[in-house]
Amino acid sequence: MMTRRAVLIRDAERSDVEAIKKVLLDAYSQYEFLLEKERWDQYKADIVKSVTDTGVKARIVAELDEEIVGSVFLYPSSDAAYGLPELNINTPIIRLLAVAREVRGLGIATELIRASVRKSLRWGADTLHLHTNELMYAAIRLYEQLGFERANDKDIIKGDSVVKSYRLHLKETTILGGRKHG
Repeated sequence: MMTRRAVLIRDAERSDVEAIKKVLLDAYSQYEFLLEKERWDQYKADIVKSVTDTGVKARIVAELDEEIVGSVFLYPSSDAAYGLPELNINTPIIRLLAVAREVRGLGIATELIRASVRKSLRWGADTLHLHTNELMYAAIRLYEQLGFERANDKDIIKGDSVVKSYRLHLKETTILGGRKHG
């Protein structure tokens, strides 16, 4: 009989930097061969830089058996997240949600999103945003299952690709167990 292992969700500590970097690179490396080399190299550099980015308002990690296996970053605005104040997103934005490939399917991404929702509600936010690429179809499916809706007006155009925006209405979500928070 397999026992369910407990996942601990907590705020990241300064000593977690290398473990977070390792999880991010593991999780996002699945896209390396789907992108042009130059674009992947830039994306990878941006991922590594984000681990110590001072614009991040909160870093949340997931631990399994005392090992960091997931993380997510919350930024306070589109200016802090992307240097794009013109997107006019002044509520939290999830960036770089990552779960190590060997532990996917255990609900870790969902728990990291729930922790992001709780934190955003404590900050008094009405919405939680994220942006994702169409290559990340499994992530998009999860976001939609959790109640995120497309926010086309907040899409980011990068060259010939569209980075799709999604929004979760925090006062109406049932992601935290059925009750609305409005």
